[in-house]
Amino acid sequence: MNLAESFRIALSGLASNRLRAVLTTLGIMIGVGAVISLISLGRGVENFIASEFESLGANILFVMSTSPDSPTRDRIEPLTTLEAQRLTAPGVAPSIAQVALSYAVQASVSAGPESGTYGVSGVTPNFTEVRVWYPRNDGQFITEDDVEDASRVAVLGVQVVEDLWGDKEYDPVGQTIRINDFVFSVVGVMEEQGSALSNEDTSIFIPISTAQTRLSRARARDGGYRVDVLFVEAVSEESMDSAVLEINAFFSEAHNVVFDGDQDFQIINQGDLLDSLGAVTGLITVFLGIIASISLVVGGIGIMNIMLVSVTERTREIGLRKAVGARGQDILSQFLIESIVLSFIGGAIGIAIGWVVTIVGTALVPSLELSLTIDAIVLATVVSSFVGIFFGLWPASRAARMRPIDALRYE
Repeated sequence: MNLAESFRIALSGLASNRLRAVLTTLGIMIGVGAVISLISLGRGVENFIASEFESLGANILFVMSTSPDSPTRDRIEPLTTLEAQRLTAPGVAPSIAQVALSYAVQASVSAGPESGTYGVSGVTPNFTEVRVWYPRNDGQFITEDDVEDASRVAVLGVQVVEDLWGDKEYDPVGQTIRINDFVFSVVGVMEEQGSALSNEDTSIFIPISTAQTRLSRARARDGGYRVDVLFVEAVSEESMDSAVLEINAFFSEAHNVVFDGDQDFQIINQGDLLDSLGAVTGLITVFLGIIASISLVVGGIGIMNIMLVSVTERTREIGLRKAVGARGQDILSQFLIESIVLSFIGGAIGIAIGWVVTIVGTALVPSLELSLTIDAIVLATVVSSFVGIFFGLWPASRAARMRPIDALRYE
């Protein structure tokens, strides 16, 4: 018997029990749909994280204080404004284009009857250039004069505007707010970031000198002022590695670092951080796919169960076909084709379900941008076909091994 005839008989057998066939494919449909949906979700999260970091700039390094790894050194020398000035001096670090400084404090902020606690960042005027983040409507930011005079001026994040005035579109420029009982004039509002990684829309920016002298006492031992983070812009993306080496050499000398592990500072390369996060989210995507695949196994068990029932119900038919000359491989191919068809149909519908889920998910959370990729479709198709073959092989081989005389006598 040729393959076409085996297909015809298999499809005829499935058509005679339509409801049972539909219910059998449900497990495969749900499993494939879950696999595709969760893989799309995982990749959407990966792409979202990548885009969030790329928005910070491709050639940005973050330098901050940290505890030394060595147990023999427990003192942390803070980063200071004087160190930042020396770092940017000609010839010290030629791979560095510019450095923006930040010193943060938590403060009580109020405007009229509304108040709250926010992170207040004292920054240098070039913060917007390095971070590629500017005030909306071409508004004003911190100026060099503001830093020189330790002026009480503030630039607000849009979430702060919404919290204090009830509408993030409100323009508070010219209004006053109180930060730890000091009166500040609002001179600008930052563009909305909308970041899920760190909600910088709740930030308030003031001159770094104001934060270091009025809101805190940040005088350092070298005569400068403490700094929390140095945002270092490299000359180009290609010069990132050399910039890291130059920064490491400078601060190792400045902080008297003799042995590896004594460093009381860390340099975060955005690319390395993104690679690490990508590895983590990739692993999460794999685990999500494995968890979703459990439902495929359940669906496969359902197919095996139904095929065993089908073999039992059609025992006399199998005996009759063998008695008139059908070979064991003909019986095997018939029942195996039925199993594969069930899983393939379930897989196709599952792919459609996954596609619908990605569309709905993207509509509900536009920032994730879920999409149905070719490799996910191929994976789902291959896995569903494998399930059909694996779980259908034993019932089919059981049918193929039946002796005609025993099958014909089956009641």
